[in-house]
Amino acid sequence: MANVSGGPTTAAGGAAGTTVLVVEDEPAIAQAIVHRLSAEGWTVEAVGDGLAGVSAASRLRPDVVVLDVMLPGIDGLEVCRRIQAERPVPVLMLTARDDETDMLIGLGVGADDYMTKPFSMRELVARTKALLRRTERATRAAEMASAEQPDPPLVLGDVTVDRAQRRVLRGDSEVHLTPTEFDLLLALAATPRTVLTRERLLAEVWDWVDASGTRTVDSHIKALRRKLGPDLIRTVHGVGYAFEPSDATPGADRPSGASIPEGA
Repeated sequence: MANVSGGPTTAAGGAAGTTVLVVEDEPAIAQAIVHRLSAEGWTVEAVGDGLAGVSAASRLRPDVVVLDVMLPGIDGLEVCRRIQAERPVPVLMLTARDDETDMLIGLGVGADDYMTKPFSMRELVARTKALLRRTERATRAAEMASAEQPDPPLVLGDVTVDRAQRRVLRGDSEVHLTPTEFDLLLALAATPRTVLTRERLLAEVWDWVDASGTRTVDSHIKALRRKLGPDLIRTVHGVGYAFEPSDATPGADRPSGASIPEGA
């Protein structure tokens, strides 16, 4: 598919200089996404295969990538791996299958969020704006940390959450989280042993208040459990989640061999 570009407009809600890369092989969908995101005042470029997506990401250095999973050449998962290896960037993944395994794999290779086709353009815009806002918050936090006395790390049992450097340790081992996973963990860890509803987490982390997005919260919780261990986040069925720090002291060995709980 030939490149499809949309130039910036003066529509409200866009940020000057924001660039979005769309990697989508279905021309009608790509055109619709470019048209809608361009209306937000963003510069948008679309390409139609995986290798072109990797090349365009290197050339454009976009602020956010909207990435389809099923692509000719190399699939969206490999595209995401290569893009993130060169330069961390927020990725919103699009999938045609409502399969949680696929979603967890996408989150595991560095995607920050996902949407299942068919989707509404209104929700696509909201999710993209949320990714951009989280990136801006992280940048401001880093700038404040370098100019002022940074917030001290949260130490909860054997888990350390360094808010200034956006790093997480369990015991002596660093746990590599995506920006979204870090923000989700921080929201839970800031009020340990307190149950936070899915809707509250969706609003605080994703800036998205539509209940249709609560499955996104569930999938990110599962991704966190796979990286941190199954024992730290408690599910309160029908309500939400709570961070339950262990009694282990920092530096203690992380438990191994424990199974991941079924369901979020």
